[in-house]
Amino acid sequence: MAQPNTLIFVDFPSPDAAAAARFYAEVFGWVVEGRPDDVFYRIVPGGFFPNPDGSDSEVGNLHMGIFSTALAPPDPNDPPAGGTTTPTGPAPRIYILVSDDDSEAAILERAERNGATVLWRDLYWKEFNGYHGAFRDPWGSLVILWSKGGDAPAPTAEQIAWHRSKGYPDVGA
Repeated sequence: MAQPNTLIFVDFPSPDAAAAARFYAEVFGWVVEGRPDDVFYRIVPGGFFPNPDGSDSEVGNLHMGIFSTALAPPDPNDPPAGGTTTPTGPAPRIYILVSDDDSEAAILERAERNGATVLWRDLYWKEFNGYHGAFRDPWGSLVILWSKGGDAPAPTAEQIAWHRSKGYPDVGA
């Protein structure tokens, strides 16, 4: 195989795609474009993937979408094969890297103010050297916020206790 299969797109289901578009624009400050309005929205986070030296690469950040569960484009079935209601049971989780000029706490506050349910805050995961919090959007999608731990992470006693409670290798301290 000359090139591996590559993830190119992720989209959020919602019975009210316009409301979900407003939610994600407000919570993350993303550009959200109707394609067309009320049916499908393209989320354009902006920016580029960084090079190892921190400069911008030629590769733009992954775009995402929001689709109306009533139509579910590009699904040709009527009704859509995935159903038209909020999914139940296990589903993919979306991870968002928190930018240096924002914070997990601020994003969770905006998400909650706009109807999301905060699921957890400020936990540390040594395996991937990162801090994380999460919310469920008003339409059922799980979004995990990720912040890099850096060269000298300093997990709190509560974060260490959580880490140990999950049976993960010791985080120290």
